[in-house]
Amino acid sequence: MNGTAFSFTLNGTHGLALPSGALLLPKHELLCVSDLHMAKSERMARRRGLLLPPYETRATLDRLSQDIATAKPACVVALGDSFDDLAASEALDPEDRARLLALQDGRRWVWIEGNHDAGLNAHGGEGRESLTVGGLTFRHIAEADAAPGEVSGHYHPKHGLPGFGERCPCFLLDSRRLVMPAYGTYTGGLDAREPVLRGLFGGQALAVLTGPRALAVPLPPARRLSREA
Repeated sequence: MNGTAFSFTLNGTHGLALPSGALLLPKHELLCVSDLHMAKSERMARRRGLLLPPYETRATLDRLSQDIATAKPACVVALGDSFDDLAASEALDPEDRARLLALQDGRRWVWIEGNHDAGLNAHGGEGRESLTVGGLTFRHIAEADAAPGEVSGHYHPKHGLPGFGERCPCFLLDSRRLVMPAYGTYTGGLDAREPVLRGLFGGQALAVLTGPRALAVPLPPARRLSREA
């Protein structure tokens, strides 16, 4: 895992950005994933009448199962928007529900509240608005004036290299904070150079691209907003 991960230290805490989009804190035996958006196909059908193949939760759990089997964490932190909404949480397929509970067996599981799934769900674990471990504080949405060591999600950042195809989910990192990529299968993304996202970071920020290996590249300046004549 270490050979394909990107190693960094944030506010005195060592972390590994994994190629899958998960974050591992080896010293604390903690695995963090953000924006799973499980049961999104159910919510899209219920609210918009759009019929998507209902396999995204299973695909997401497949990847999460693999990361857990490899990292063997004592604690898993789901960093908000784990379900596409609370009704989607309640409508989770029984097989997926059982699998999710099995993943929690023998370890601490923390659900951080997101804007899509604020409130308690019925899938075990404990619900928190935020969680502090070592020098890091985990919350769903970044706060501009947060103390150093903030880890958040919400924005689903994406970035790519010119000439290398489409943008991919990425971590964004500087000396103060980390924004996680979306881990879920049916999740879109926001260009990491958009001012609302790029403005959270200093000039020496990195984008850590996910894929076969975690690849760190300098994060360019914010995109200029076009002006109408």
